[in-house]
Amino acid sequence: MKLRLLAICVACALLSSCDDNDTVTTVDTLAFNKDAYVLNTITVDGSSVSYRAYTNIVYVDKPTDLNYQYMNIYVPTTLVDNQTAPIFFPNLVGGYRPAKPLTFTTTAFTISDETDRTTSAAVALSKGYIVASAGARGNTAEVNGVYTGKAPAGIVDLKAAVRYLRHNDEVIPGSAEKIISNGTSAGGAMSSLLGSSGNDPLFEPYLKEIGAADAKDNIFAAAAFCPIVDLENADSAYEWLYNRVNIDTDSTGASVYGFDDTQMEISGELMALYSGYLNGLALRRVDNNQPLTTANMQNYITSFLLASAQEQLNKGANLADKTWLTVKDGKATAVNFNAYLSYVGRWSPIKNPPAFDWLGNPSDPAPMRPGGSFENNLFGSSNTNINVFTDYVANRLSPGSTVPQNIKDRVYLMNPMNFIGKNSATLAKNWYIRHGTKDRDTAFTVPVNLYTKLMNTGLVVNMNFELGWERPHSGDYDLAELFAWMGSITQ
Repeated sequence: MKLRLLAICVACALLSSCDDNDTVTTVDTLAFNKDAYVLNTITVDGSSVSYRAYTNIVYVDKPTDLNYQYMNIYVPTTLVDNQTAPIFFPNLVGGYRPAKPLTFTTTAFTISDETDRTTSAAVALSKGYIVASAGARGNTAEVNGVYTGKAPAGIVDLKAAVRYLRHNDEVIPGSAEKIISNGTSAGGAMSSLLGSSGNDPLFEPYLKEIGAADAKDNIFAAAAFCPIVDLENADSAYEWLYNRVNIDTDSTGASVYGFDDTQMEISGELMALYSGYLNGLALRRVDNNQPLTTANMQNYITSFLLASAQEQLNKGANLADKTWLTVKDGKATAVNFNAYLSYVGRWSPIKNPPAFDWLGNPSDPAPMRPGGSFENNLFGSSNTNINVFTDYVANRLSPGSTVPQNIKDRVYLMNPMNFIGKNSATLAKNWYIRHGTKDRDTAFTVPVNLYTKLMNTGLVVNMNFELGWERPHSGDYDLAELFAWMGSITQ
């Protein structure tokens, strides 16, 4: 941990006691070595950026998987003596798989380039940020036949990395009070969890198990692109949204999605479950303070779609090809919602129901999704690769069955919705959330609910939420906009 006893004077060892004059030597095993770096240079939009690269830093005292439990820290040479600069904290998690820290494999970047996931880190260096990127265990991580990365390992690792930064705040350049996390998809979920569950004691046993520093793990801001969150309710949310179009046919009259009778039955059953969940959240719409229910959720989502479309119209875009959108006198006025969902589903087919939690029946000659989903893999155990994680699917596979409590407890830890507004959790005050208007990887209700619950707390100081126009499931786009927001909250 923070201070470990390494050597005691010979007299203490012999006498089993120490005099007042005896010396005890201690060392901080999680200390940051400010001299262990190499100098590198990148260019961003043609301008050279020199930086120190501190790599392969093990951020816990008792790692279980050194393939991932380390971090890289990059410090612009102009900031080596600066203790107030913000820290950009990107993760590369995707599909809840394990992720290594970010590394620079190229040397030239353009802020408008959205194809290289390291571009945002390069831009951060060029704009006066420290960059700290931590690896994290994930659903497929394995050491000697033992799974090391099942939930909640990934978020525990990222919290431990935050604690390392706080533990060494006086030595590492930059301020650990200004950590801005960033992630996409499952990585967006991790960023959302960092922002919502700071210092919650439910994570403490897991953090102690890997020897995390004795420090806080709350962060300053969370940037989350298309976060895959609220997993225990994601299936019912998805079917509530897409059930209305899952019978779509193409121009020849053939089914677009090819769902069979069982899948259609599952879709209907899940759709029926969503009202109880959403209405039970007791959320209030941010635009008019009215209760948010399934009766007005479609209208609420439409308001964000119209805002996104209007932003494009204001930039001079021609949206005449969006036949589901009504534009009058340069104003986006209405959305044919079912036609819009069909447009999204034809661009990238909607998922077969259930969208997230389904192992199928192993005895079936043609089991549905026999290997499960990324999320089924996430909730396995140290010796079990996959598990179901919702009572609906457990009962579907074996009538009368429910998910064991130990799995439900871990599912709870992976959902930021469970921590927002919780007294024991420290909430980040600054949030940037994006979900593309062509992203069908989770229901639009999921990011909308996340945004709404955050705003309902009254604790968020700076919120920037949009449905990104024509964006598919992706992240770190519109970097100029992202960094303008980051600059506004760190001034």
